Amino acid sequence: MKKEISIIGSGPSALFLAAFLDLEKYNVTIFEKNKTAGRKFLVAGKGGFNLTHSESIDELIDKYTPTTFLKKSITSFTNQNFRDWLLKIGIPTYIGSSKRVYPKEGIKPIEVLNTILKYLEDKGVQFKFNHLFSTWDNENNIIINDKIIKSDFTVFALGGASWKVTGSDGNWLDTFTSKGIKTTPFEASNCAFKINWKSDFLKKNEGKPLKNIAIYCDSKQQKGEVVITKFGLEGNGIYGLSPQIRHQLNLANKAKIYIDFKPAFNLEKVTLKIKNAFSKNTTQILKKELKLSSSVIDLLKEYVTKEDYLNLDILSKKIKKFPLEIIAVNSLDKAISSVGGVSLTAVDNHGQLNVLKNQFCIGEMLNWDAPTGGYLIQGCVSSGVSLANCLNKLS
Repeated sequence: MKKEISIIGSGPSALFLAAFLDLEKYNVTIFEKNKTAGRKFLVAGKGGFNLTHSESIDELIDKYTPTTFLKKSITSFTNQNFRDWLLKIGIPTYIGSSKRVYPKEGIKPIEVLNTILKYLEDKGVQFKFNHLFSTWDNENNIIINDKIIKSDFTVFALGGASWKVTGSDGNWLDTFTSKGIKTTPFEASNCAFKINWKSDFLKKNEGKPLKNIAIYCDSKQQKGEVVITKFGLEGNGIYGLSPQIRHQLNLANKAKIYIDFKPAFNLEKVTLKIKNAFSKNTTQILKKELKLSSSVIDLLKEYVTKEDYLNLDILSKKIKKFPLEIIAVNSLDKAISSVGGVSLTAVDNHGQLNVLKNQFCIGEMLNWDAPTGGYLIQGCVSSGVSLANCLNKLS
């Protein structure tokens, strides 16, 4: 006789769990509180549907915090495995210039989602929409829409606390905490970071990018670009430093980052370029010899003393290691993702809750972090497939 699996939520981790479960063994039902599935999946596709990243597995795993938690899952269902499976169901992908992986040009996010949903429906997965999980009864059965649902296995894929409009609001956290499950408050990740800009600098440079830079926080480096905003800085060049910045902010209410405006050159080469320039005008040297943008030059002029700006040795060092102070993170609902939720010590290696046998947590509701660039979806997808493989092995 088949056993019953109830999956709560319909994000990437839930969909891929269902896709890889053996329906010869299980009846699988996905309960979703919204009218449709995968709303956050579609939001992720608004700025270009970045599904995963094509870098090596070791490099990929290194992007996660902590690196150990998802290592086994990602190793067993890699970025290439993800692409191969998508191709199998009719979604070819390609690697972009940034090494990010996208659906083949012309394939829209809704087409990707609908193709996955059709695969699940053809397979026999049941969907129940407008079904909201609220709590457990005295026998630890889940309660959905005020009705007790009895399952052999329950899998929670409730998401984090960013993008509330998609239903990912984190309202389940107190319910889990009151059940004796160890949790951590949600915090924003992959978001804007607040800097108190000088008004003259902001007036001239708000909305402008800083391209081809590297930013450092603690021992971590992130290459890419950021945009100067009224709030501070945002963009892929800083998102990957979210764990380090949050750690410093939590310790001291401020964080120090350093920007390398010319990561392709070492300090010696920057210094030689400046000193050997034909022009004697420092600003012209920075523009012509180092190809620095007007925004970078404005930053140097505003935040470096006149004496240091004219001292070519000191200026070279500032170009390679320019300090900025961050004083806050943006709000959770403006963040691309969140950290917090169910503590990793509250689950075993397969995501099973220590206090609730045969009940599991997967995806972003667990307290792990990753930058944008395909890492978030890959982490969710791999965790879903990993649990499916685990459940399929049970006798």
